[in-house]
Formats: sequence, C-alpha cells, structure tokens
Amino acid sequence: MDRTYSVRQVATRVGVEPSYLSKVERGREAPPSEAKIRALARELDEDPDVLLAMAGKVAGDLQEVIRRRPRLMAQLIRQVQSMPDTSLRKLVTSAGRKQN
Repeated sequence: MDRTYSVRQVATRVGVEPSYLSKVERGREAPPSEAKIRALARELDEDPDVLLAMAGKVAGDLQEVIRRRPRLMAQLIRQVQSMPDTSLRKLVTSAGRKQN
C-alpha cells in the first residue's frame, strides 16, 4: 500500500486538524489523547508505547497495572532503570515464558 505522509494527509486519516498536528510536532500544542496517538502509531507503523512515551503519557492498560500495585511497580521500575537493555530483554523474555 502506498501511503503519503504529509501532515495534512496523516491528520485527515487520524481525525485531527492539520494545523493542530503541525503545532504538536513543533511542541506548541499539547499532545493528543491516547486514542489519537494510537491512531497515529497505526498510520505511521510505529510502536504506540514509544509515541505515548514521547508525548509524556503512559498507556491506559499500564496505568491500571501501576494502580493495582503502585509501590511494587515503582520499585521495579527504579530497579531496572539502570539495567543494560540486553539484561532487561532477558528478564522480560523469561518472565513472558513463565506466564505461558
């Protein structure tokens, strides 16, 4: 599929005004809602969690996990923040295998 990625065309496809999207791009307007960011991620074939993080937001499903165990999640994030990516990937991969 041949997609065109001008601000106007992307904005139209995700349901926002092109001027708003342009202002967001330049940091002159607050980022859109999680739903709009997810639509942008789909449109641009990007990871929605990455775009949400760039917007200073956390996905709703992750917020719920944090709300259920706020102290434990804070401790976990602080513990892993300095881990090398390779170690963190191993941790995530092994935890995923144990759940299956």
